Amino acid sequence: MACFDSNKGSLEEDSYEGAVCGELSSCALAMLEKEQESMLSPSESPGTFISSNSSSLQAAVPLQGYDVEFDPPLESKYECPICLMALRNAIQTPCGHRFCKNCIEKSIRDTGQKCPVDNEMLSEDQLFPDNFAKREILSLTVRCPNAGCDDKMELRHLEKHVVQCQFATVPCPLCQKSVRKSYLEEHKTNECLRRPVSCSDCVACFVFEERELHELQCPFANVKCQYCEMDLIRDQIGPHCDTDCPKAPIACNFSTFGCKERMQRHNLAQHMQEFTQMHMRYMAEFLRGFSLNGTTPKSLWALAPSVSSEDQGSAASVSASGGSRGTVSCNSSFAPSQPSEEMQRLREMDGRLVKQDHQLRELIILKDTRAGQLAELQRRVSMLEDTVKELEAQQCHGIFIWRLKNFSSHLRNQEAGQPVVEHSPGFYTGRPGYKLCLRLHLQTPNAPRCSNFISLFVHTMQGAYDGLLTWPFQGTIRLAILDQGPEGQHHMELMETKPDLQAFQKPTIQRNPKGFGYVTFLHLTQLSQRSFVKDDTLLIRCEVTPRFDNVFHREGPTVQPRGPEASVSRD
Repeated sequence: MACFDSNKGSLEEDSYEGAVCGELSSCALAMLEKEQESMLSPSESPGTFISSNSSSLQAAVPLQGYDVEFDPPLESKYECPICLMALRNAIQTPCGHRFCKNCIEKSIRDTGQKCPVDNEMLSEDQLFPDNFAKREILSLTVRCPNAGCDDKMELRHLEKHVVQCQFATVPCPLCQKSVRKSYLEEHKTNECLRRPVSCSDCVACFVFEERELHELQCPFANVKCQYCEMDLIRDQIGPHCDTDCPKAPIACNFSTFGCKERMQRHNLAQHMQEFTQMHMRYMAEFLRGFSLNGTTPKSLWALAPSVSSEDQGSAASVSASGGSRGTVSCNSSFAPSQPSEEMQRLREMDGRLVKQDHQLRELIILKDTRAGQLAELQRRVSMLEDTVKELEAQQCHGIFIWRLKNFSSHLRNQEAGQPVVEHSPGFYTGRPGYKLCLRLHLQTPNAPRCSNFISLFVHTMQGAYDGLLTWPFQGTIRLAILDQGPEGQHHMELMETKPDLQAFQKPTIQRNPKGFGYVTFLHLTQLSQRSFVKDDTLLIRCEVTPRFDNVFHREGPTVQPRGPEASVSRD
């Protein structure tokens, strides 16, 4: 017996609180155990036990009937009334009923010594094997349980076939991903993210999924200089930028004296030629500090080793020209014959420096003021955008079209086994009305019972009219993935709300963590059968019709139910 129809999504409440994949439910674990039981040998003894593959479930359970697909379908006389599967180790009772050995023994121990069918007194001593039925069942034809395999065989030969079946899946020893046996070697060689690889530059070994990280760190990898775009290996980049790169930014040779200019290395000579007088003023200010303190400075070039010998010569020649260029000579600053003239020049330069400093401070204050104004404008724009979105959500009147763009990138992440979860913007069922949003999951290929399905859920949200509405939310919800082709054959499902579920109670946080919808809404393979994706965009339509059954009075305006809306159509 299946928990849901594979052709139609199962409707259930779902909880999502930030985790993409939660713990398996008890129902899902039971289904997983039954699938594993069906893969065991038909000739296993009654005492055989199996254990779940789930890391969180280690308890063993006794075998029940054969959960396999019979062709033709299994006759009811060979069906165990307890587990509703084909009889395994058939046992007959004095009253003429047949059961699986483990099923009837467990029933007698748990519910008392009576037949589960007619309540006749029954003890384990009265049970006897039905070897005729056992032989008949083992002779029935079954289908291989592996996806893609069309082989049929007698039930007694199923175990041998499953062991040799080329469609059987085994875990990859490197990444633990389930792959077909026949495809395992190719997977380990070309596709496994944990396969060992080596770097072609440094011959280091690492796993494939760390390849990009290694490429960013490999010391022998070929890279380009970010300034001159010269091809180098990574270990050469540092010395190249520090000493050789003609376009690398460097500081002026007179930075020790106060020059803050930075330029490309090949522009340094031009800068030194154009700003000679400015460099001399920096030097004069430097020397004035020593003069005012009454100390004799050390060698200027010892204090400023970054100045080259050519710069020293140019500085000396400019200083020697004296009054014609208005500069200060290093030697004359200490000459006792001209103290008043030199001090006068120093005061004039000091005044100009103070004035420029004041101007610079004013510019900094103006810049900070403008930055504050810009931040305030950005905050107001953000508030206006939020207001516009809220108004748009209130105008949809219960019919919301969610345009999920860049859908191909989501599919690539899903194929790589990465979780894909997307939430839509909020929308209202009317004005006033309930605020809702949609949540979409692309289930990974190894998800149990719902692999490669699109899951779709509806969540309630805190809205502007919650105090005026009746809770819990009641009504009908129509979900559809729209066919964007000319035929317009949309995939739709209609569901009724269930007021007793947490998903429809008044939300206490911005978005109710409980959702309601379909775990298996649409299989991903069906997307290519129609024009569901166009221009890399998937269109999802949600039509909500609230129902106001509980009539009562509240302060404020009366809430009126929304009228009938249009059915799903191509937008």
